[in-house]
Amino acid sequence: MPVLTRLIPSPVVVDINRGALDDLAGLLADQRISAGGRLACAISDGSGQKLREKLAPALPGADWYDVRGGTIDAAVKLADDIRGKRYDAVVGLGGGKIIDVAKYAAARVGLPLVAVATNLSHDGLCSPVSTLDNDNGRGSYGVPTPIAMVIDLDVIREAPVRFVRSGIGDAISNISAIADWELSHRVTGEKIDGLAAAMGRTAGESVLRHPGGVGDDEFLTVLAEALVLSGIAMSISGDSRPSSGACHEISHAFDLLYPKRAASHGEQCGLGAAFAMHLRGAHEQAGLFAEVLRGHGLPVLPQEMGFSADEFVRAVEYAPQTRPGRFTILEHLDLNHDQIRDAYADYAKTISS
Repeated sequence: MPVLTRLIPSPVVVDINRGALDDLAGLLADQRISAGGRLACAISDGSGQKLREKLAPALPGADWYDVRGGTIDAAVKLADDIRGKRYDAVVGLGGGKIIDVAKYAAARVGLPLVAVATNLSHDGLCSPVSTLDNDNGRGSYGVPTPIAMVIDLDVIREAPVRFVRSGIGDAISNISAIADWELSHRVTGEKIDGLAAAMGRTAGESVLRHPGGVGDDEFLTVLAEALVLSGIAMSISGDSRPSSGACHEISHAFDLLYPKRAASHGEQCGLGAAFAMHLRGAHEQAGLFAEVLRGHGLPVLPQEMGFSADEFVRAVEYAPQTRPGRFTILEHLDLNHDQIRDAYADYAKTISS
């Protein structure tokens, strides 16, 4: 008998609205995640402290753990601190680093993870991956998808707007990443998960085509939904393919080559996606990417991130080394330094005309 359906790893509940945090305790009880309120809450020493003051009265059974930095050591320490204390769940409250630490710690002790995002900087909020700094730089660790995802738009508005802009670049880059996935399928025979690709593409297109801006609740809701969908798409495919292609290779190259000067993840991915679309000959779409990124205040040229054209060319040349075995437009074209320099000059001229 053929398999007629498949199980999709996804959160039990996704709550995206204004004031979502006001009923966090009720949500956890109603969904039978934590009827008794025995929670290990991981927070940062920044925005997390304000959230603790707000939530502590409604979560009297919770213990609060300060997390310093997004490192593997911090994640292991958190796991050791909460092990054996009979918690119902781990709650990660904060940005991407805190949630990544909490995801890893929860997986290490076998507890479900509730992700409460305080910004929308990237699609790792709901992904099955924890990206943590280690002695060799930065590593990606497989973890279960959060059991619940809570995004309070009032809290999102309190974060610096640069975080929202970063999320926009990361979401839009899905479209380029999936074009790379399809290219690899045609050239190398790599299999595509159609459902994961559809969800990732839909997430990117919803942000790319939305007429609103960073100050609109409707736009913030669409962006939050897109980042959650991107995470679920990665869970379905079993890797980051629906959201990571040449765009992310270029971003990782910036991180490795210029660690003290790198811009935000989403800014680098947005620029990388626009350039990758240009490389594959989709000049009209590259122009649309640049127009939308500009409209939201994101860079479309390396100079707008504090890098020279030569430094960008070096990053693109180095980019394939960041993801060995991944096939994108960069590996397909295999351009040398001079060819990349010429391609960038053409890109800069095209999007500026």
